[in-house]
Amino acid sequence: MLQVISASWALLFGILLLMVGNGVQGTLLGIRGGIEGFSTFEMSIVMSAYFLGFLGGSRLAPEMIRRVGHIRVFAALGSFVSAILILYPLFAHPVAWAFGRVLMGFCLSGVYVTAESWLNNAVTNERRGQALSLYVIVQMAGVVAAQGLLLVGDPSGFVLFIIPSVLVSISFAPILLAVQPTPAYDTTKPMSLRKLWKVSQLGCVGFFLLGGVFSALFGMASVYGSEAGLSVGQISGFIATIYLGGMIMQYPIGWMSDRMDRRQLIMVLAAVGAVAAALAMTMAEDFSTLLAAAFIIGGTANPLYALVLAYVNDHLEYEDMAAASGGLIFINGVGAISGPLVTGWMMGAVGPQGFFLFLTVLSTTLAGYAAYRMTQSDAVPVDETGSYAPILPTASPVAVGVAQEVFIEAAQEAEAEADAEQEQAG
Repeated sequence: MLQVISASWALLFGILLLMVGNGVQGTLLGIRGGIEGFSTFEMSIVMSAYFLGFLGGSRLAPEMIRRVGHIRVFAALGSFVSAILILYPLFAHPVAWAFGRVLMGFCLSGVYVTAESWLNNAVTNERRGQALSLYVIVQMAGVVAAQGLLLVGDPSGFVLFIIPSVLVSISFAPILLAVQPTPAYDTTKPMSLRKLWKVSQLGCVGFFLLGGVFSALFGMASVYGSEAGLSVGQISGFIATIYLGGMIMQYPIGWMSDRMDRRQLIMVLAAVGAVAAALAMTMAEDFSTLLAAAFIIGGTANPLYALVLAYVNDHLEYEDMAAASGGLIFINGVGAISGPLVTGWMMGAVGPQGFFLFLTVLSTTLAGYAAYRMTQSDAVPVDETGSYAPILPTASPVAVGVAQEVFIEAAQEAEAEADAEQEQAG
């Protein structure tokens, strides 16, 4: 791990600052929207717009990089991100914010593609697993730390929009000034959705549902807090607890996933998340209960993305994994776009608790479908499965590719060890 930090500290420090800035604006808009009098439906459109831009950026950024290079794309998109953050309070209108969020999602998707390419290029093949783990920790730590910044200013003013803009601007300096060779970036034609469905129905359903869950947590949690009458400090604590749960539970769940039928673990985690969301829906008046539920929801929802990816990889040939990742990211993106819209509709129909109702329905559906799939096919033997690699739903195709490389390397090592044992036995 120390070797990874030594080789890529500038990249990781830049990503940390970037995630702090992005984490602030995601929560701040939900609070400021309530102050401005935006309806829940209007805020759901604003929050959904980010994921529309993010999906578009993940598909178009590689072509931009091929045309003008990593450095130009990174610097240009970073400048747009910084500018958009300052413009939000100047144009406090749902249409302007939705347009800004589309651009923000597009730009950040391109930034992630570029930064993750550099990170992958900065470490050796043997260190990719550690680099990916450290990258995930840095990302989640940035979002958690961002919630504390909400307490240093007034959400109705300008300061809290200026701070993330400055942090984002500063975040690009260590990355661009670090002495790193320009990485190569190759894309693979995505696998057709029909073929992907035949390979893993649970993977397709899981990625779609988890897209909705994550976008609700990332986009609508602050809207829920504002509608429920929580203070700024309570909203920041609520959201920080969601990500803290995801950061802490990522590795225990990864350990379990390498030692049991992954469908069982998917079913259990989704069911636990559903129970926690239902508990929050009925006992949200008690803030301590709300925080406990937030920890469990985050601790189950975030690792599930990597768990479902590992499950899909168990059913793919090595050469098909890169193509499958493009289809999975698209499915997840469609779910993410719809997540805030459906959440906003539910909140408008039943009140703030519609936020947790949405999470309960999606998590219950995933648990039920995982249980159903267990009756339709046999489990892949544990000794034939690949290694779990931590990854977040915000990952670009590059990070997903790195996770798959880690998976392949672990599977090949396991096969080599099994062959060696057979030779010794013979």
